[in-house]
Amino acid sequence: MNLRQLVAFREVMLTGSVSEAARNLNRTQPAVSAQIAGLEEQMGFKLFARRDGRLHPVPEAQYLLSEASDILNRVSTVSHTFEGLREMESGSIHIVAMPGPSVFLLPELVSQFLEDRTDINVSLISRSSFQVQQLVSAQRYDLGLLDHDPDVEPSSSLLDYTLLSFDCLCAVPADDPLADRKFVTVDDLNRRPMATLREEHSTTRQIRALFEQRNLHFNRRIETQYFIPLLTFVEKRLAYAIVDPLTAQSYRLYRGESRQLVFRPFRPNVKFSAALVTPSHRQLSRVATAFVKFLENELNRIQAERAD
Repeated sequence: MNLRQLVAFREVMLTGSVSEAARNLNRTQPAVSAQIAGLEEQMGFKLFARRDGRLHPVPEAQYLLSEASDILNRVSTVSHTFEGLREMESGSIHIVAMPGPSVFLLPELVSQFLEDRTDINVSLISRSSFQVQQLVSAQRYDLGLLDHDPDVEPSSSLLDYTLLSFDCLCAVPADDPLADRKFVTVDDLNRRPMATLREEHSTTRQIRALFEQRNLHFNRRIETQYFIPLLTFVEKRLAYAIVDPLTAQSYRLYRGESRQLVFRPFRPNVKFSAALVTPSHRQLSRVATAFVKFLENELNRIQAERAD
């Protein structure tokens, strides 16, 4: 038996008439009759008895109707699912990212991507950059976003890398005189208290080198593991901080109109590098591939619009 036969049989059972079934299916009456005859031949018995000019299903036909309906409903579901996959309106995306962007920025961007895609499921978890690399290397996640040291060449054969470079910004209290500057220089921060990441982080190394090159005093007062906590110290006027544009955008999202600090371009440039990583040995779904491209475009847009 085939699907066309089952469709014709179900319609005849529901309407009680070959001619009405033909009209509903937009087929000719002989075509529907042929489908029923072919199905009866394969079954080895008649499905309908004709009495008083009407078709009367035999008891076995009632059982076949239940089975045929289940089959056709499953086929319809599968067809709908594949239509969604083809149009990238259904599927799943598994993301693992470093903590900073995971809290505000990535949820915002994922929400934008999902806005017209109601049947897509997303998993977003936060891990250290080292763990992000390990988890995506295990081919368990579609996408990872991690902090990348620009002095270290990507070496894993298990990952495909898209490297992103950002010009860092200086976070300044909104009522600070430096907030009125078009940009902040390293000379402006001479002897001023600074909040930075750990000593070995590439941004901290760059900042320290800029101070040393100009024989300026690098007053490193506060150290944290991630960028986001630095901004609390800036809000409290305890320090200034050099942060990446992703952190600045995260701050704008979670503080909204009540922001207590602003971000100004910093001179000379301090670079922050990140990487989008995908598994090398597992092909991404169409929807995951589309999200990777969307995220890359959005991160580049944030870099272009980095300052207040």
